[in-house]
Amino acid sequence: MSATQPVDESVRVRVPAKINLSLAVGPARPDGYHDLATVFQAVSLHDELTATWAPPGEVVVKTVGPYADRVADDEDNLACRAARLLMDRHGDGGAWGAHLLVDKGIPVAGGMAGGSADAAGALLACAALWDLDLSPADLRELGAELGADVPFPLLGGTAVGTNRGDELVPVLGRGCFHWVLALSDEGLSTPEVFARFDELDTDPDAPRVPDELLAALGTGEATELAGCLHNDLTAAACDLRPDLARTLELGTRYGALASLLSGSGPTVAFLTAGESQAMDLAHTLRGELGTDAVRRVRGPVSGAKLLQVLR
Repeated sequence: MSATQPVDESVRVRVPAKINLSLAVGPARPDGYHDLATVFQAVSLHDELTATWAPPGEVVVKTVGPYADRVADDEDNLACRAARLLMDRHGDGGAWGAHLLVDKGIPVAGGMAGGSADAAGALLACAALWDLDLSPADLRELGAELGADVPFPLLGGTAVGTNRGDELVPVLGRGCFHWVLALSDEGLSTPEVFARFDELDTDPDAPRVPDELLAALGTGEATELAGCLHNDLTAAACDLRPDLARTLELGTRYGALASLLSGSGPTVAFLTAGESQAMDLAHTLRGELGTDAVRRVRGPVSGAKLLQVLR
């Protein structure tokens, strides 16, 4: 591909949010990170990203959608950084560029890897736009350089994550799980949550994924999975945001099989027995919380996916 490519070429991709079915956190490492053992599940809440051919060396991003006012469209935007990393590693002498349009449906700073999903989407979209011969594993390796959560939205489905959460092994499971998400108007800083975790738990165990959780995923039964959900960051997040404790309790009071903080929060996920139960719970929570920021989703869903390529 050369700089003479027509400017109306574009690629559109869809990228999922994630929840953590289990998140075990180890002690802080010398590099400042924590060893993690987590199980990711991709759910049907998405961002869409469109990459359009731009003048050589130019990478800009514009965010639209319900969370656009919480995103900085500058060089530090993860989608922009992803495109530039791809250009630096595989660029044709600076002959490529991209305009990135992000339609944001995943909450910002919500513990659902919204920024990481945009980086994953930018990697896939720009690789297709620039006609790069890169494998999914190549893109995930680049994604890990941008952030620990970036590789998973490229993979999707359900997967075990170790090290910082970036080393992934797919999990074979059965069935479809129905979740209700209680979103928050105010995000939580992941570094702040981990810092509070270090203050509250000065001697955490070595992280591991529970065998019973993997077995429950194999059955496809929501009732089996409900007893295995866990997040080591819950106490730290609730200490920073005491209102989360009430939200976690509300779901189970009104029929959820289990409640779970997603990642570092503040999104709370409620596992239900099925689709009709999810509909009932979502309706009740909207009334109890006094907000429309409640979503029904299902999982697992596929990872980053090409929707449209215009040549």
